[in-house]
Amino acid sequence: MRAMRAETFSGYQGLKLIELPKPAITDGKVLVRMTAAGVTPLDHTILSGKFHGSKAPLILGNEGAGVVEEGGGTDFPVGSRVMFFGAYGAFEDGTDSEWVAVRKEDLCLIPDNIDDVSAASIPVAYLTAQVALTLAGFRAGKTVLAPAIGGSIGNAVTQLARALGAKHAMSSTTNHTKAERAKTLGFNEVIDTSLEKLPDGVRRITSGYGADIIIDGVGGEVLSQALGALASEGRVITLGYSASRQTTIDVTNLIVPQASIRGLNMFAQPKTTITDAWKVIVSLLEAGAIKPIVAKAFPLTEAAAALRYLVEGRPFGRVVLTI
Repeated sequence: MRAMRAETFSGYQGLKLIELPKPAITDGKVLVRMTAAGVTPLDHTILSGKFHGSKAPLILGNEGAGVVEEGGGTDFPVGSRVMFFGAYGAFEDGTDSEWVAVRKEDLCLIPDNIDDVSAASIPVAYLTAQVALTLAGFRAGKTVLAPAIGGSIGNAVTQLARALGAKHAMSSTTNHTKAERAKTLGFNEVIDTSLEKLPDGVRRITSGYGADIIIDGVGGEVLSQALGALASEGRVITLGYSASRQTTIDVTNLIVPQASIRGLNMFAQPKTTITDAWKVIVSLLEAGAIKPIVAKAFPLTEAAAALRYLVEGRPFGRVVLTI
């Protein structure tokens, strides 16, 4: 089978197209013929040698979609369309290949109204978003801020919060063109930080109230600014660092509103947490209440170009490899 593997963690040039034997399945694993794989910032972090625990050579990709070929039993019969997320592409070979042996508990059936390319972009973004919202104590009527509307987490949180009854489902962008694009897609509570500061935008939208929940997948200065938008007893979940791993916090932004902040590591979540999140996501997908946005699809052979486009092009929506 063909696979795009990081032979070294040395940047884009470390990716090589290679031939490997089709994986043999063992107890508890299902052979999936891949049709599409999501491209994520984590791929770039790993390829740059900045992620703990990953070792080269490694096939990247920790989410994807495909068709069951063997081992799925009655839950996932041969021919079933499935999507999945896991430690693939980080601590074991991942989804940037023609076949993957997937743990059965990681699989989820793809709703009939979702195509494979869109499905490949769902697991990481929407599972992370739903788990984060749950961890933050979300319920209908809350005000939610998830910066970076064009990014995977910002967009997924905004969609989920809105679909689940948030009073305000807010996001942001530093790019005026993206702000206008967001409006055309129906995201009407996006703060254009080229025109106003993030906390000011949140206070304007919420009539001075602030954000009950902040889900931040960006880090850096964005996280620092977002803390200034917290409502009384607000909660912050931080889970990404695409902007930077470091920031400076004004502690009074936590002390005055008696707010709290905690981290989220998706690789450390109990299986029951993931299962519960999938139930919510699938129901909303089937109802058309949420819809993944794919910016561009690349063939497997252009995995390096796809990752460069994601990291340097900063598109509005997800980047996917077709296999």
